[in-house]
Amino acid sequence: MSDAAGNKTADVPQWKREEVEELAEFVDSYDAVGVVDLTGIPSRQLQDMRRELYGQAALRMSRNTLTVRALEAAGGSVADLGEEMTGHVGLIGTNDNPFGLYQQLEASKTSAPISAGEVAPNEIVIPEGDTGVDPGPFVGELQQAGAEARIQEGSIQVLSDSVVAEPGDEVGADLASVLGELGIEPKEVGLDLRAVVADGVVFEPEDLAIDIDEYRADVEAAAAGARNLSVNAAIPTAQTVGSLLGKAAGEAKSVGVSAAIADEELVPDLVAEADAQVRALAAEIDDEEALPEELRGVEPAADPEPADEAEEEEQEQTDDDPEPETDDAEEDEEDDGAAGLGDMFGD
Repeated sequence: MSDAAGNKTADVPQWKREEVEELAEFVDSYDAVGVVDLTGIPSRQLQDMRRELYGQAALRMSRNTLTVRALEAAGGSVADLGEEMTGHVGLIGTNDNPFGLYQQLEASKTSAPISAGEVAPNEIVIPEGDTGVDPGPFVGELQQAGAEARIQEGSIQVLSDSVVAEPGDEVGADLASVLGELGIEPKEVGLDLRAVVADGVVFEPEDLAIDIDEYRADVEAAAAGARNLSVNAAIPTAQTVGSLLGKAAGEAKSVGVSAAIADEELVPDLVAEADAQVRALAAEIDDEEALPEELRGVEPAADPEPADEAEEEEQEQTDDDPEPETDDAEEDEEDDGAAGLGDMFGD
């Protein structure tokens, strides 16, 4: 090391070196580490968020320059997070997967008052109804803010929903005061995830913002489609062997009935078919006397479900039903799969 470099290192205050070491230990102690934006979050709500995260994720704030040094010391993909260290940001660490972390941060966001000079994040509306404020100067402040208000029944009433700011509008001091008086909190604050690294992969927010229910439905539909393909292609697997055996049995039974093979299992079907043919013939010549004496006045023989119809129903289920019926074991497997998917992305 040159004398200049040695002197430069010696000039770094001890507290900075210790802070970098602590930040590096923080980074190394979690499976996933990310950068979150803290801009605009009031101190009280930030403390509430930290308490909500306790036991699931940890938030660490420091000077951006020191955090960048710690990230560079960690190396690998984690060092890429240094590019996100601008503005009011902090590090977040978790042993959950990035999808679960993102869902948790989104769920923890809360509404907050808006201050003068801030930009409206969305349309701000003062709703119709009783403000609960006694008659006084406040009615004029409401009207000046753009609300249709007047004094009625001993209090200040807003006569209709009134849009007082459009998205992107700068909120003035008077409007901020009116909204505060009414308890309207038009903005949402929370920890916005800028990026997170897990298993050497950098995830951006858009990579993590997925609809869990839709994703689960897609996976279940794909699994059902794969099962149907396996049945139609006669590929035996643990999940399809029951359906394949049932289908084969139905086809064999259909052949036996068509060929009038006198088998113990086919006798009821053969008798029913013969009875139906005799009755159809008698009905065609419109003469009940054409029926054998023992069949006159007797209800038709019970008609077991024809083998070809059973086969057809099995085929229809296989071709069209995205969620074929399963036995208890298969239902348990599907439940376990859905639970595993839930664990992957968090509840």
